Amino acid sequence: MIKVGITGGIGSGKSTICQFFRSIGIPVFEADIEAKKLVSNSESIRYQLKALFGSDIYLPNKTIDRKKLASLIFNSPPLLQKVNNIIHPEVRKYFETWCEKQQTPYIIHEAAIMFESGFYEMMDYTVLVTAPEEIRIQRVMEREKTDADSVRARMEKQWKDEKKAELADFIIRNDGTELVVPQLVKLDKQFRTHG
Repeated sequence: MIKVGITGGIGSGKSTICQFFRSIGIPVFEADIEAKKLVSNSESIRYQLKALFGSDIYLPNKTIDRKKLASLIFNSPPLLQKVNNIIHPEVRKYFETWCEKQQTPYIIHEAAIMFESGFYEMMDYTVLVTAPEEIRIQRVMEREKTDADSVRARMEKQWKDEKKAELADFIIRNDGTELVVPQLVKLDKQFRTHG
């Protein structure tokens, strides 16, 4: 089975692209969502995060205190790296188990930081979803009812599209100048025939 990684910066339209693949019966593994679940459900992650930050990093209902964690790691690259080193291996293991259960010619692994995290090395192909920065900022502002500066601050934490494009096998332009569905249909055909 072929593993296809889909990534793109915040507001690029990754979720919409993944929705297309779901609609044609291709399973989608959303790394960010699965990571959030694992942070609450994995004994190993819970143990390591408590060792790093103290037991009050978890709320009484055993879910992570997201605000506290975010405030601790947002401006501390070394701490963020430590947290990623705890979470990413567990997500990787879970993804491998998930793949074994799928019965399709290919699967989609969607992750915002596919290249930054090294997950792209596990993929047979990678697809980068791109859109101009101003369009992306507008999309996120509308979706999350936030301001442009907050969105830009988050964008700064991700690699630029130019850097990601060097590693991507395919690029989907989601900027309104080219129809997206024909681009996806072409990719689907390619992944099915190489499977």
